[in-house]
Amino acid sequence: MTLRILTVEDEREMADLLARGLRQEGYSVDIAGDGVEAMARAAAAEYDIAILDVMLPGMSGFELCRWLRRQHAGLAIILLTARNAVDDRVSGLDAGADDYLTKPFEFVELAARLRALRRRDAIGSTRLDVGGLHIDTAKHRISTDGGELQLSRTEFDLLRLLASHIGRVMPRSEILDEVWGSASFIDPNIVDQYVSYVRRKLDAVGAPVRIATARGVGYELIAVER
Repeated sequence: MTLRILTVEDEREMADLLARGLRQEGYSVDIAGDGVEAMARAAAAEYDIAILDVMLPGMSGFELCRWLRRQHAGLAIILLTARNAVDDRVSGLDAGADDYLTKPFEFVELAARLRALRRRDAIGSTRLDVGGLHIDTAKHRISTDGGELQLSRTEFDLLRLLASHIGRVMPRSEILDEVWGSASFIDPNIVDQYVSYVRRKLDAVGAPVRIATARGVGYELIAVER
């Protein structure tokens, strides 16, 4: 099945370059020049992936990312930014982005990130139950008796990976490979950041599991008594 990508970039030359490269990779691509046009396209069609420039006219890429995440929980979102400050990267991840690239970047790196997202969708069965934690991989939903967790795409994939290896410590390098597709391009600290996000959301619904830290190694999902 051909995956559909929504590319949101106000610089037309850059948008055309991205679209041409993505189509050569086998994707179906639509282009939007600003946030308003992107919202209209996303409301009218189903997309698998959105690639958003942060510096958009009117509505920023962060704002658009938050809107897309609320409307389309299973959508994979990659942010493109010319800014390399830690605060900007954190803002993008907090807005619900699954990944980010700092301009300028090589197209081969973007293509690798996209392949990683595709691999993440191919992992595991459509239903996974760990104690009172219920994971529906087809609908990208995770719930407990305390309610449904509102997770970003990457938070979902991280928790699903740990749940798929219950009782086993997952090394950070393995988590990077499975969730982000590479341990080469990504700062390993991003794993710790996302574990913190997921822990807060598990606690908020009184989930029957917790993420334990194996210091110097990685993380393990374990059941807890309630």
